[in-house]
Amino acid sequence: MEKITVEAVIENLQTVIDFATEHLEERDCPMKVLMQTELVIEEIFVNIASYAYNPETGAATFCIEFEENPSAVLMTFIDSGKPYNPLEKLDPDTTLDIDERDIGGLGIFLVKKNVDELAYEYTDGKNILHMKKFF
Repeated sequence: MEKITVEAVIENLQTVIDFATEHLEERDCPMKVLMQTELVIEEIFVNIASYAYNPETGAATFCIEFEENPSAVLMTFIDSGKPYNPLEKLDPDTTLDIDERDIGGLGIFLVKKNVDELAYEYTDGKNILHMKKFF
């Protein structure tokens, strides 16, 4: 497993994406999976940077590892911010007209649609979000 820990501020988003992309490209990850993974990383990291420690800042750790047969990337985000289980959020009603929808809520919905497995735990004062994407 490889990991990177950065201050959870928007300015560090590209650092985390670059870290993940480097490891995915080493594994000859298909472009579609690479793009889906970058979207997922962006959505989760921006949420941590925007809400986990607000108004303060704190650390965010991103871990990446791989499985074989079938090939999959395992990603984990860890922060010590406010406890928040994104899986408890109801999916938005995407059948409604854009003017009738609540603001926000699409980020976690997009994450759910772009990974194959998603699990959350709050342990030892840490939010831990596990994601798995097959390729």
